[in-house]
Amino acid sequence: MALEGEMVLKWEREQARLRESVKEEDTEDWQRSPDFSGLERVGGVDLSFIKDNDINACAHLVVLTYPHMKLLYEDCKMVTLNVPYVAGFLGFREAPPLLQALEKLKNEQPNLMPQVLFVDGNGLFHYREFGLACHLGVLSDLPCVGVAKNLLHVEGVLRSEEHHSQINALQKSGDSFHLATASGRVLGSPQFSKQHQTCVCFCGSSNQSGYSSQTYTHLLPVQSA
Repeated sequence: MALEGEMVLKWEREQARLRESVKEEDTEDWQRSPDFSGLERVGGVDLSFIKDNDINACAHLVVLTYPHMKLLYEDCKMVTLNVPYVAGFLGFREAPPLLQALEKLKNEQPNLMPQVLFVDGNGLFHYREFGLACHLGVLSDLPCVGVAKNLLHVEGVLRSEEHHSQINALQKSGDSFHLATASGRVLGSPQFSKQHQTCVCFCGSSNQSGYSSQTYTHLLPVQSA
């Protein structure tokens, strides 16, 4: 128990150190273009676990063309995770195999590296504003966007009646609203991402991805149509 507490304190310090390297503003010209002119490749990463097994997983990386969303590259590798799951510290567990997949692509086919990476996890919308998407973005030096399936209770953001009412008002692909903290800072946005079925994702900015114009929430409907 003491060892786990010591590990968590170490991780907290490391998150704080890496958090200083997060670039919250847009860094690429295409990010500032209303039609994403110049964006040609988008990527996505995820770790999928075997049922009833939280150690063996499949690390998956895909790269698609934009805006047509045609498959350019796919890599899937079984990995063994040696780091335990601790809420709020997913980056220490899942980032290493995902970084290995990105490094493999960079070494073998650098011309196919994604210009933006969607990550199955939170970004700034996190207890210490450093979720998996931020962790991966800082270490890979790629613009990353966190896409989560569940709402974290962070800085006054709760599953209140008002929140449920706003979620229910999302009716079509592209509908969204801001998730603002108690201080008024916008860290993410619930996004209705599929037509003809309810699929609400919580999208948030992370590294090299500003949120002033909800840039990335409008990429998701194109991928999911």
